[in-house]
Amino acid sequence: MPYIGRFAPSPSGPLHAGSLAAALASYLDARAHHGQWLVRIEDIDIPRTVAGADQIILQQLHTLGLHVDAPVVWQTQRLSLYTQALAQLRAQAQVYPCTCHRRDLPPGPYPGTCRPKSQQQPSSLLQAPPPAPSPTAAKRRAWRFLVPAGIEFFTDRWLGPQSQDVAHEVGDFILKRTDGLWAYQLAVVVDDAAQGVTDIVRGADLLDSTARQRQLARALGLPLPCTLHVPLVMDTHGYKLSKQNHAPALDLGSPLKALMQAWQALGFEAFPARTPEDFWPQATHRWADRFAILRPKDG
Repeated sequence: MPYIGRFAPSPSGPLHAGSLAAALASYLDARAHHGQWLVRIEDIDIPRTVAGADQIILQQLHTLGLHVDAPVVWQTQRLSLYTQALAQLRAQAQVYPCTCHRRDLPPGPYPGTCRPKSQQQPSSLLQAPPPAPSPTAAKRRAWRFLVPAGIEFFTDRWLGPQSQDVAHEVGDFILKRTDGLWAYQLAVVVDDAAQGVTDIVRGADLLDSTARQRQLARALGLPLPCTLHVPLVMDTHGYKLSKQNHAPALDLGSPLKALMQAWQALGFEAFPARTPEDFWPQATHRWADRFAILRPKDG
């Protein structure tokens, strides 16, 4: 299949050094495979959306020379797709309503409080009795995916063989929240399939979501993209650079410097380049030497 990659930032603030590293990796991987590079604004978590941040992000990408190959899409324009996906899962009896509130649940995997009686819970989750839902929570409900038993195996192009027992380590996860908003796990799976994404390149903090997303895609009859999870950029205290941690916005007074710093943050050595236009072909060639031939055929 022709390669289609994507960068999917949340518009909760401008790009910072960490998000640029992820954007750079996804862009280079697409270019190294002579594929398409898409941008999707993941504004599904409306309370965290900052007005105008999406336009700032798009301008930052343009200034740095990361050019999109198709019109940008916003998740809030695609709500009908998520509704259709949930309806399909309901018809397949692969989701169920849940009235639990987070504060009423113990730490760790979801204990199956609202799981249908006809569905046997994973044995490890039966060791402790589930808590009773609070009276206020009973008035609202979320929708949870009925996680199948078994271990999910996949190979990440950066991190190698991976596996996760989602039922035991995560439990049935939410697809639609009690406040009516769609959860990230459902939206990203539906969007990637709708856009024909073949390869997902993103930060290693999202590696833990991969097994869940693969199970959900399989339940919906959707293809399973290849994945490549790149190292996170840390601050001086060893914490991941993120908007939640108030990471400063990129200083684009010197675009080439920002690109080279992101390149080095990914573990590559610096190379001579005078302009961003000079940076891109050299970086793409170096990326291709390391990664293009390692792309799995079966995801």
